[in-house]
Amino acid sequence: MAANTTPISDHETRLRILNAAARLFAERGFQDVTVRDICGEAGANVAAVNYYFRDKSGLYREVIRQIIGFMQQMMERAHNAGPNKTAEERLGHYIRTFLQHILQSGDACWQGMLMAREMTDPTPGLDLIFQQAIRPNSERVRALVSEIMGRPVSDPMVGMCVGSVQTQMIGLANPIARRFIPNFSPEVIAAIAEHITRFSLGGIRATKESGTGVKA
Repeated sequence: MAANTTPISDHETRLRILNAAARLFAERGFQDVTVRDICGEAGANVAAVNYYFRDKSGLYREVIRQIIGFMQQMMERAHNAGPNKTAEERLGHYIRTFLQHILQSGDACWQGMLMAREMTDPTPGLDLIFQQAIRPNSERVRALVSEIMGRPVSDPMVGMCVGSVQTQMIGLANPIARRFIPNFSPEVIAAIAEHITRFSLGGIRATKESGTGVKA
């Protein structure tokens, strides 16, 4: 009987440690969380971290891998607007879905909190996030903006427009934004998404019509 239940018990213990670590790392940052803090929160023996993850750094890397997986799934949904949509409609869907994920509360909240920490106090984990999630998403947004502008993907102005779109959204995940907008309700998020979409499309069209840009 014990032989049958041990794998389940091991899995549950590992998951409790991982979930506790994710919350604590998001709240305090990597440096200010100890293995004892994590195990106390998870109701696990301190030795369990070494057993499952080798050390605190290994546990943090696993948390980072969870973030990457979450981001990859989110980006896939954000870029899946459905068939027969114009490039402008696909950009609107992307902005709306992206904002819903980074501003929503609940289970996904710790991912946003930890990403905000990585951006202000980066660890080696940020390199993994950039290479496996941020860069691939940026390339997809760049292809979308390129289509709207009718300019090559390599055009510097396409890249600058992508940066302008992304910065508007990422800035809302900053703790300062929470002081201006303390409650990101679904209605508020929808209104912000509509504004950013209109503002971005207006800027993209103006840039396209100006015919000027930075020389590569």
